[in-house]
Amino acid sequence: MSLNYQLDDTIVALATPQGIGAIGVIRLSGAAAISIIDSAFKGKNLDQAPSHTLHFGKIMGAEKEIIDEVLVSLFKAPHSYTGENVVEISCHGSPFILQRVMELMVAKGARGAEPGEFTLRAFLNKKLDLSQAEAVADLIASDTKSSHQLAMHQMRGGFAKVIGDLRSELINFAALIELELDFSEEDVEFANRTHLIALIDKIQAVIHPLTASFQLGNVIKNGVSTVIAGRPNAGKSTLLNALLQEERAIVSDIAGTTRDTIEEILVIDGMAFRLIDTAGIREATNTIEHLGIEKTFEKIKQSSIIVYVFDTNELNETEVLKDIADLHAGEIPLLIIGNKMDTLKEEAVIKFPNLKAHYMAAKTSTQLNEFKTLLHDIVLLNKSTGTNNTIVSNLRHYEALTKASQALESVKQGIQNSISGELLSMDLKAALHALGTITGEIDIDKDILGTIFGKFCIGK
Repeated sequence: MSLNYQLDDTIVALATPQGIGAIGVIRLSGAAAISIIDSAFKGKNLDQAPSHTLHFGKIMGAEKEIIDEVLVSLFKAPHSYTGENVVEISCHGSPFILQRVMELMVAKGARGAEPGEFTLRAFLNKKLDLSQAEAVADLIASDTKSSHQLAMHQMRGGFAKVIGDLRSELINFAALIELELDFSEEDVEFANRTHLIALIDKIQAVIHPLTASFQLGNVIKNGVSTVIAGRPNAGKSTLLNALLQEERAIVSDIAGTTRDTIEEILVIDGMAFRLIDTAGIREATNTIEHLGIEKTFEKIKQSSIIVYVFDTNELNETEVLKDIADLHAGEIPLLIIGNKMDTLKEEAVIKFPNLKAHYMAAKTSTQLNEFKTLLHDIVLLNKSTGTNNTIVSNLRHYEALTKASQALESVKQGIQNSISGELLSMDLKAALHALGTITGEIDIDKDILGTIFGKFCIGK
């Protein structure tokens, strides 16, 4: 996305999805938005109408023919989403009608909007800070309750105010350090180093939980990568089918049926899990199976949770422990499932004293709801939440917070090592810059803005 276009002209775009629907909404923003639509609208003088009003009328074409009967919503500057005059035209959802109205608006002086340009203008006109603007795209893309709540919290301010307040305190110290540099020959100290260290500790106490929360925020936003692994015929595909309530994977008594990974989305209590059924782990009998097993271990390394499934009839504790060791899970949370309880050859469940396993029968869905609860809880138990339960889900924010934390640690070490005010000032500026990039309180590089808003859909 280029930022070389004019931001003082009037833009137009379709704000609803492409395709046939009951209605389609066309949005204009800019100083001439109301006059442009007024010149094509028959029903009322829109230039004289008050803001936040709705008007019924007809859109007339260049040859004075009726294109459509519409409802026009007016939002006059500065009380609008973008801070400019904004008009929304609700038309019938015919692609032909929408295209005709769009072409008419362009002919009368508007230009087609770039991706995310409406929200970019909202940011530039200080209707949203940068973190809130980014949350708009997350809100549009949210497809679960958890991702929706996360985006809404961020769009309403999230941690931006907390960061902004702490940054303001830090600016005061940076100014005092700069003042010391102006009086370097006098050898005076305006910035109390003890108070500065206390402030750094206070800021770090906010930053550290936020950066730690990124792992949770990332999985909420993008889905929890959950690999189902185990030996052939352990019931991995049966478990996947039971969870999805459909025959998604082929189930067979023949070992090695699954040769490639199968991925599907399952939503549990508002949280999305990307379930990945994998090839059974064993000594491969042919090249294709070997490739499937290799892919299994690749997915395991990339996963957020591993669900290890074993057949309660076939394996003893030693064999299960060996399989678990072979998975090389490391720090990845591991859920151990003893399957095929419905076909047990013994009357009681085999108790493994050195193993925390959960038992179920995937084929009959026995204990399936309990398994879903375990999956959901294991995410929350193994991930951290940030300050005041704020969760960071944006990689750019995470990287900025990490850079700020590192710079602040350098300031603290510099004070302890009695380094010069000039070097302290450099580290303070680095921390302030990193924190400022989160909300856009500093001058943001045009390329960064282009990357951020270029990911939006046109019309938003």
